[in-house]
Amino acid sequence: MKFFRLDLLTLLISLFILNSCKNQDTVGVGVSSTVNVGGGLVDTSTVITNTVLEDSVVTLGLAKNALGYLNDPIFGTTEANIATDLNLPNQSSYSLPSGTIIIDSARLVLSFADGFYGDSLTSTFKVNVYQLNELFDKTKTYYNTKQWNYNSSNLLGSWAFTAHTHDSVKVTRIVAGGPDTPIIVQPQVRVPININFVNNYFFNASSTTLASNSTFNNSVKGLYITLDKAKTTGPGGIIMIKPTDTLAVYYRSFSGNVVDTASVMLPISALAVQIKHTYTATIQTELSNTTSSRSTIYLQGLAGLRTKVSFPSFLQNLRSSLLKRDSDLVINRAELVITPLMPTNTVGLNPFNPLPKISMYRLDIAHQHIELQDATIGGTSTPGDPRNVGVAYFGGFYSPSKQNYHFVITSFLQDMLLKKTVDYGTFIAPVDTTNTTTVDYLPTPQVAARTVAGGGANKSSPYSIKLNVIYTKIAK
Repeated sequence: MKFFRLDLLTLLISLFILNSCKNQDTVGVGVSSTVNVGGGLVDTSTVITNTVLEDSVVTLGLAKNALGYLNDPIFGTTEANIATDLNLPNQSSYSLPSGTIIIDSARLVLSFADGFYGDSLTSTFKVNVYQLNELFDKTKTYYNTKQWNYNSSNLLGSWAFTAHTHDSVKVTRIVAGGPDTPIIVQPQVRVPININFVNNYFFNASSTTLASNSTFNNSVKGLYITLDKAKTTGPGGIIMIKPTDTLAVYYRSFSGNVVDTASVMLPISALAVQIKHTYTATIQTELSNTTSSRSTIYLQGLAGLRTKVSFPSFLQNLRSSLLKRDSDLVINRAELVITPLMPTNTVGLNPFNPLPKISMYRLDIAHQHIELQDATIGGTSTPGDPRNVGVAYFGGFYSPSKQNYHFVITSFLQDMLLKKTVDYGTFIAPVDTTNTTTVDYLPTPQVAARTVAGGGANKSSPYSIKLNVIYTKIAK
């Protein structure tokens, strides 16, 4: 038994020795008397940072539509309004029911979507609904900067509420020919609408108007939904609305001696969001200074603010080493770390949590947004960069435990170092949180949060943006 153990041990040792005799050139760089390898860490290299305005963005056909008024003590005020179309039932010709019709009530149903940002505990809101003076044309492209023309002198309806965006609501379902039934529906706000508006444009409309949905659209034009700023208390907030809204009309029909309750739904099929940012003097100062690096950066959703970043001194220092022609440089790992500032006085600032997700992207020669090499996953028709590290590893997610964001940008900096990539502009910006399969790089009107973080001007600050680079220097 003793000799058996010895033979087995000898066999294992032999296998390890034979396995280690593989050619060194198959993996990595072989080390010899003529090739020297050195490693280094460049920590907290200078990063140039400037806050700039975000590009305008299309707000038609969104999954979440911002509605709100938010008073941020650092950023200023943000106002989000919604314009909509209004359609005939089933968006086709409609025949009015027979008999005499008396409207009991009309409700504009606005269903809540995830994504509320602001103060839902102490703030109260009042929503106002008006009629558009211009046609809402869903074949057009509407941007967040669109200024809508609406009839501000004729209030169609209003409703005061608190933003309980996850609380279900009990309503009465009208059953034709039977007893009405109470039901529980998804979280929503139901705005009472003037019944004269419904009578004028629907029940008392001509047969020609009701014969075509497009004719009805031209007649009613659309709705404009906004929050009453004077009646919004506290810091306020931004509410996200689903694109499944409707104008529910409840009425009684009289036909001879028969009286029945019924309802008809006028659907909304398209919404567009108008966004207005009014910035504080602090933000205005940042926007006016784009020539020197700043110590604080500001990121804001709803197509608000982004940050331009560059790494000139880092690239210059490593390129100087390359110009000596005595070595090659390989960047093993490059990580950009962004740390939000923690306010010393959090009174009134608790509603303003940092963005849950941000992104990093660059501009091409035509100044179009494109992904960094480390984030270019590609698709069935477009090849990605073989060096991409995947969505989760690339980063951009806020870590509550570490209280920071990070991006892995190894391939991007390697290409910048070798001048394979020209920096036409590199940015950090808010992005939508719903996409988990690719890295977003377009401005978003579907996220309302914001982040204040350390910039690159004050390297001694614990919140300063950091570029951590591990590289290998290979002597020729």
